[in-house]
Amino acid sequence: MTDRPTIRPPLPVPPVDRPAAPTVTLAPRAPSAGPTTEPATVEFPLVAALARGVALVFVLPVRLIWELIAATGRLLHRHLLSPAGRLLRDWLLAPLVWALHRLLWRPLVWCAHTLLWLPLTWAARNLVWLPLVWLGRGAAWVARTLVWLPLVWLGRGVAWVARTLVWLPLVWLGRGVAWVARTLVWSPLVWLAVALAWVVRTVVWSPLVWLARSGLRPPLVALGRALVQLVEHLVRRPLRWVGAALTPVGRLLWRGVGLLVGAMGAALVGLARGIRWVVVGFGRLVVAAVVAAWRTAGWVLRMVYRLLLRPIGLALRWLWRHTVRPLLVGVRWVWSVTVVPVARGLRAVWRATVTPAARWTRRAVLDPARVASREVLSALGLRR
Repeated sequence: MTDRPTIRPPLPVPPVDRPAAPTVTLAPRAPSAGPTTEPATVEFPLVAALARGVALVFVLPVRLIWELIAATGRLLHRHLLSPAGRLLRDWLLAPLVWALHRLLWRPLVWCAHTLLWLPLTWAARNLVWLPLVWLGRGAAWVARTLVWLPLVWLGRGVAWVARTLVWLPLVWLGRGVAWVARTLVWSPLVWLAVALAWVVRTVVWSPLVWLARSGLRPPLVALGRALVQLVEHLVRRPLRWVGAALTPVGRLLWRGVGLLVGAMGAALVGLARGIRWVVVGFGRLVVAAVVAAWRTAGWVLRMVYRLLLRPIGLALRWLWRHTVRPLLVGVRWVWSVTVVPVARGLRAVWRATVTPAARWTRRAVLDPARVASREVLSALGLRR
């Protein structure tokens, strides 16, 4: 140390919520008349040495106590807690896990896979799925063979009957009626009209013109009588003959049409009755097949439950009661006898030794050391 004064910055002001540490400061100097660059506060070497001695006295024991506590904790962890944990892990938890895995989990998995899953899969495939597939195929074959193909053949037969017995005769009848009308009605009427036109032009128009020019009534009366006779012999009698000739043909056509309509009605009624019989029979067959399949499936499931599932359940319950449950009771008893007392003892020892020591160390050593070190550091200007 030298006699030269040490120039330091002013000490910081301690916070309000913390206790203020005793500090040694010089009285402020009176302001000089001239300008100066010296600091406001100057500490003496004796005060600095005293502060350092106080810090050494308070900080060193706290540091030693902390190192002692840390070494004690390391020794406890290395020689007590870690061996106890390894002991519990290697001699209690690992054998318990191994026993549960080997003696409980694997037998349960094997029993569930062998005694439950495989029989249920086999029963569902062979007793439910395959009968349903066969039933669907049989229903499709019955529908195609007994319903669709007969309906197709019946439709083709009805179409052939309608074409052969209805459409072609109607076409031929229409052609015959057209030929008869053209030959027996239209041609005579044309020739008759030509003749009438010629007669009217020769016999009527010219005499009328002549009579009109002459203005004689008796020739007109005689001409009218002659026209009446001509119409009687040339128009009415041929028309009556044509009507008498066409009347039997019309009656035959009407009777033929009536017979065709009656035959078609009888055929349609028979067809409707046949379709109704086929549909009703197929519906009854399908209903009977579905009811039989339902009852068979119910009986099969009931037999599977009675002969397979219920014995398996009883066996599993007996196995649980006589193997797993005693094992669990034994494990719980071993746990309550070994692990629980050890844990309770460790907790009691911890509460009786470590907790009071830690509480006393914190309250009697650490807190005062922390406060003292904070005050010393604040006094030395190392903490702001």
